[in-house]
Amino acid sequence: MCPDDLGSSSSIWGFYKGVSASVLAVSAVSSVSFGTYKNFLCTICKLRYGAADAKPSKLDVSLAGAVAGAVRVVLTNPSEVAKVRMQTQRNPHPSVTSQTVSKPKYQGSLHCLKVITKEEGFGGLYKGCSALLCRDCSASAIYFLSYSALCDWLTPAGKSKPGFLVVLLSGGFAGVLAWGLATPMDVIKSRMQIDESDQHKYKGLIHCVRESVKKEGAKVLFKGLGLNCIRAFPVNMVVFVTYEAVLRFTDHYISKK
Repeated sequence: MCPDDLGSSSSIWGFYKGVSASVLAVSAVSSVSFGTYKNFLCTICKLRYGAADAKPSKLDVSLAGAVAGAVRVVLTNPSEVAKVRMQTQRNPHPSVTSQTVSKPKYQGSLHCLKVITKEEGFGGLYKGCSALLCRDCSASAIYFLSYSALCDWLTPAGKSKPGFLVVLLSGGFAGVLAWGLATPMDVIKSRMQIDESDQHKYKGLIHCVRESVKKEGAKVLFKGLGLNCIRAFPVNMVVFVTYEAVLRFTDHYISKK
């Protein structure tokens, strides 16, 4: 979906179609995702090393990140479907003979979810789930692994916790690396989710990849890569600063009890 299409069909507000579906869920989903990562990592460390606060290996971090990504998919797939469907629907225009403008098929995030469930069943809310699972498990693994590795590398010897600047840089670069890996599956996920019940354009993940590459070349898998990376750096700087602040606050609170 390109800016020209959005601009011509629904003015500047086209860029914000379907955003409410994501905004409503983003805080809760991020909390669950980071909470899953931290708790699963502590469980691994306790099982492998006998202490939840033991230093995890890179494999431990990657595995905990992948599990967090899988949990994220279960929570976000319906809102992803709604967002993509709303962003790609075109507002109907009045015909030459009639001044009446018919209503768009989806009139809001919740209405979109309701229509999809009615027309396609509960499974319609999880269209593109295989692509999203591939995207989020791999990207989440590299996301937390790269953040952890960069923090270890940039933190001076003798310090147990990374400083503010280290967290900012590590978080930003972790977001860029994760989206660099996630973009191909993000493209495929969106194409599968656009595919409505009356279309059946794609038969599955592999078929969608094959057809997309066949018609548009391998470069199609990297559509939006630049924008994703530009957005990812500042967003994930803030995300990880918040994450570290919450961890340190809770550690301080628990130690005082």
